[in-house]
Amino acid sequence: MATTAFARGALLLVPGIVCILTSAPVRAEEQTLPLPQVIEYSLQNNGDLKAFRDEKGIRDAGKVRAGLLPNPTLDFEAATGALTGSSSESALSLGISQEFLLAGKRDKRLAIAERELEIYRWQLADRERVIREEVKSAFYDVLLAEQRIALTDRSIALSRQLLDITRERLAAGDIPELEMNLAKVELARSEGARIENAKALNQNQSKLLNLMSLPTEKQFAISGNLDSATNLTKTLADLKQLAHGERPDVKALEAEKRRGEADSILAEAEGVPNLTAGLAVNREATSIEVGGIEAKDKDYIIGLRLSMPIPVFDRNQAGVQEARAKRSSAESRLLATRRNVNREVETAYASYLNSEKILSMYKADIIPQLEENLKLTQDAYSLGEVGILAVIQEQKKFFEVSDGYLTALHARQLALVKLESAVATELTGGAQ
Repeated sequence: MATTAFARGALLLVPGIVCILTSAPVRAEEQTLPLPQVIEYSLQNNGDLKAFRDEKGIRDAGKVRAGLLPNPTLDFEAATGALTGSSSESALSLGISQEFLLAGKRDKRLAIAERELEIYRWQLADRERVIREEVKSAFYDVLLAEQRIALTDRSIALSRQLLDITRERLAAGDIPELEMNLAKVELARSEGARIENAKALNQNQSKLLNLMSLPTEKQFAISGNLDSATNLTKTLADLKQLAHGERPDVKALEAEKRRGEADSILAEAEGVPNLTAGLAVNREATSIEVGGIEAKDKDYIIGLRLSMPIPVFDRNQAGVQEARAKRSSAESRLLATRRNVNREVETAYASYLNSEKILSMYKADIIPQLEENLKLTQDAYSLGEVGILAVIQEQKKFFEVSDGYLTALHARQLALVKLESAVATELTGGAQ
């Protein structure tokens, strides 16, 4: 009678384990955060992202600086003849000069500042893409740890039920004491596995909290499903094309290449010297003594001054060479990044397809057959046809394979996360 009750309770465990694979435990008193909300919160509050966003002020200041004109120069000069015995003679000069940028240097510097802002915007988008990938991976790590804990809880419940049955049967004299000891060992093993899974959950939650910059005292629970995957319909060629059109790191390098071209144009313009124009007012006081009579005279002179360096030795050859080298470097890095993007998409796509194949094997062959084997072993034990060791071994195999199925689901989600990050697009819709 007791063994029949045990078998019935064990059979109820099978659909319960299947439910574990598609749901995560949520405590009612905690705030529940789905994946989109976790991502949104992380993008808004991640410390590294916030610090990088603050750097926009540096680029804005650079644009302001590029648009400023040179300050005018005020010149003042005074001279007296008192020290040379001509105290009645003196001169005053007041002038102002302004440097004028030739060859359109100001517009060219503004163009470079615009490219810098463009590079910054794409770099920020790329950091958000990387953070999004890290948050998704950490989210699914937490989800996997939670579901493993739920799986071990089921295993502990079944092991305790088995231990109760063996105690009753031992008291009735139906089994030796060894079977009860084996049930105790199985219970201890399940409880040890739960401790390890709880440790992993704590570590994964801490990582997710760090990415979200969430206070440690903030309590929350995540809600998600490891078995919710996108039906991928795009071909590898489509994904590569999508990646080259959407990847912010590629766009940042393209903007950097354009900045290199703007640098070269400015460097050539810098070879043209600037013109400095000045206007000065001079007052000269002189005295002439004729026949014992001293005659004083004051003259006011207005003068215009133009000056320009003669580009004989320095025509900014070094600046032109440096700008060309930077442009060449940006082009090389852009080509290398495009090749790397192709390989990254190919690797992520192959990983996703392999994970789908493994999951299909679990769903079509392994899990259904394992459930049937467990049911047959439990029925045989209830009829006294097999010993407890066979039941323990079959239960252990069932939970190990169920854990493997969870791992396969987790691997499929991570492969999808990698693929979405590689193409910088949510394959469920919307660019990252």
